[in-house]
Amino acid sequence: MGRLVKKIQKALRNMGNPEIAVHSQRFFKAGKGEYGEGDRFLGIRVPVLRKQVKRYEGISIDDAAELLQSEYHEVRLFSLLSLVDIFRKGRHTEKSDVYALYLKHTHCINNWDLVDCSAEHIVGAFLVDKSRKPLYALARSEILWERRISILSTFHFIKANEFSDTLEIARILRDDREDLIHKAVGWMLREVGKRDMAAEEQFLKDVYQNMPRTMLRYAIEKFPEETRIQYLRGEV
Repeated sequence: MGRLVKKIQKALRNMGNPEIAVHSQRFFKAGKGEYGEGDRFLGIRVPVLRKQVKRYEGISIDDAAELLQSEYHEVRLFSLLSLVDIFRKGRHTEKSDVYALYLKHTHCINNWDLVDCSAEHIVGAFLVDKSRKPLYALARSEILWERRISILSTFHFIKANEFSDTLEIARILRDDREDLIHKAVGWMLREVGKRDMAAEEQFLKDVYQNMPRTMLRYAIEKFPEETRIQYLRGEV
């Protein structure tokens, strides 16, 4: 273990708050049988953690990779935020290395906040001018977090008014068994609608009657009230 990795781990442990850690354990469903089962928390708020990422700006990809394998949630979050920064500032080789590292360690990206802070900025950003096939493989994964990565990565495309992959992956995930996927898909559909409501409605009219209720509610959240009611009643 490198000296800087040890220094960062020690600094984060010293900042931990047991009371916040207990709350985080509940909030991120880390109890027995829950989606985050077994995760451990130091008890560090995200704004505080982001300040530490800035403090240690410039860490290497190898150091970030080591931190990503920590047993502590906040250390893994620190690593992912650092990797996003490395990717954003890096040249093509560094971007490629971060992307490869990310997909190799998806087992460490094992809660919704870890996915949401990183997928679009690394996976989506890397694939913007490349084949999107890796996203479809992730969408068909047995692993919940890989499926969430697949749809959240398309947020990068949505922001460039490119919706086709979001809509196709939403179709693949429509029958997913996990509520966290229902929310993620609905959220991304809502983001499509904020930019092109006609595109979202065209998609919804084909599938909305067979969508999980949570997914539909998220997707139509910004629609006019009358239109929302029509969708919820199945009258569109």
